[in-house]
Amino acid sequence: MRVSTNTIQDKGINSILQQQERLLKIQQQVSTGKRIQSPADDPTAAARAIDLNQAAALNKQFSENRNNATANLGLVESVLEGVTKLIQNVQTAAVNVGNATFTDSDRNSVALELRGRFEELMAYANSTDATGQFLFSGFQGSTRPFASTATGVQYNGDQGERLVQVGESRQISTSDSGTDIFERIKNGNGVFATAANSTNTGTGVSDVGTVTTPGSLTGNNYDITFTVAVGITTYAIVNTTLGTAVPPGLPIPYTSGDAINFDGIQFSIKGAPANGDKFTVSPSSNQSIFKTIDDLINTISGTGNGNGIKLTNGLNTALQNLQNDLDHILTVRASVGARLQEIDTLQGVGEDSAIQIQKNISHLEDVDYAEAISNMNQQQLFLEAAQKSFMIVSKLTLFDYL
Repeated sequence: MRVSTNTIQDKGINSILQQQERLLKIQQQVSTGKRIQSPADDPTAAARAIDLNQAAALNKQFSENRNNATANLGLVESVLEGVTKLIQNVQTAAVNVGNATFTDSDRNSVALELRGRFEELMAYANSTDATGQFLFSGFQGSTRPFASTATGVQYNGDQGERLVQVGESRQISTSDSGTDIFERIKNGNGVFATAANSTNTGTGVSDVGTVTTPGSLTGNNYDITFTVAVGITTYAIVNTTLGTAVPPGLPIPYTSGDAINFDGIQFSIKGAPANGDKFTVSPSSNQSIFKTIDDLINTISGTGNGNGIKLTNGLNTALQNLQNDLDHILTVRASVGARLQEIDTLQGVGEDSAIQIQKNISHLEDVDYAEAISNMNQQQLFLEAAQKSFMIVSKLTLFDYL
């Protein structure tokens, strides 16, 4: 078979170009550190690397979300810590104001201090985050949640919870609605509340009471009315919801401090109630921290607020409700702490996942330098051999043998 000079030239040049191309490819791998320069180099690995890079980007976004959630919850925790200290200070003031040596002027001074605490509480409830969004207004971040009105503090937000996607299948609330934090707090002992009638003239003081038989609770309202005749004090209990007397229905002899039991409820009254004095028992209802402090201020304000028994009953009620407020805020803080702990755990998992993803991407894309350099040296030899052989073959002509 005859081989033309042009064929020899073309074949030789093509061979050299192929070797140069292979050498260039290896050089690019070494210089970039990437084994895959284009999907054509390894279609399967390239597709897998795309999936892993998408997973890495998603994991990075989750990490940013977790950082934002941590910042928001940290701010919420800081606000609630301030509210906790505020309630404790109000409790201390309420205890001090019960001192028998306090004058009306002293109590009015405490009331003025508590009014400042009230405004401080309003400021906490209307706290904002770094972007100016109100923390406790639900979904309505631009709406100031709490405002003072003629009828008391009004909530203007909604009940929404701002959720942040902190994991592929996990959302975490970064704030609670203001209603849940500052308003939905049961008064009394959490099941029922006892109270002295404001017109009582005796020295009777009721305690908070307890539940003795949960299955016997009715959720109704009751009046306990005292009668004093011929030096003997008795009381009768009426279910005002049903308008019926509570068995036995007859006046019951009263002894200071003795337990009063009916319909699963037990509490005691100490002191000497006057004829016609009345105490009420009603199901616990939600009472805001604002109302609790406002009621306390009203209890100790004004001339004649040193009326011993009235003041004592008012302070007892206030102290019980303040304790409920404190317990509630501590529960919310525990919830915030649990969420922060979960985010920390998820962040650790995310960081481990990021490392593993990068290892897998590196395994697919990164070049093995030892192998690549060895291949490059080998390819360099191939190229040099192709060049030398071409030089030799290209000089061969028939005239050399004539």
